[in-house]
Amino acid sequence: MKKALFSIFIGLAASLANAGDFVNHINSKAQDIPQTHVQIINFWAAWCKPCRKEMPDMSKWYTQIGKKQKVGMVGIAIDSPENVSQFLKQVPVKYPILRYTGTNSRAMMSQFGNQIGGLPYTVIRAPKCAYEEKIVGELTFDRLNQAVQKAQSSCSK
Repeated sequence: MKKALFSIFIGLAASLANAGDFVNHINSKAQDIPQTHVQIINFWAAWCKPCRKEMPDMSKWYTQIGKKQKVGMVGIAIDSPENVSQFLKQVPVKYPILRYTGTNSRAMMSQFGNQIGGLPYTVIRAPKCAYEEKIVGELTFDRLNQAVQKAQSSCSK
């Protein structure tokens, strides 16, 4: 019962934030967070130095491991289209980038568990088994890999 309620809450929180507030950075079309067994949702901004530092490692992890394991990964930019485009020219990434277009990024991130509003902020979750880990601060390749393995093993029990 507890897991079922948790899954409903996670789905509801994501759907509240997804109600037209996320667009694909490439074409500006509304897009929801991909629904996969394990999801990585990374909130970032071009002005955030730790965000800029972690993205190459995250992209490398996604290319080498995440895609093969069918892990859904998305970066959600809390920034202007111009800043995001400029940054991605300098630091290309291989996972999808969405932009938050709403008016209250703090409230939106709060729906994903980020109570302090800090960036970078990453949520690693497996909705079907009610697993969620929240990470404030910079991720490395190894730290991301450990967190995803923990989510996967937690759900295989």
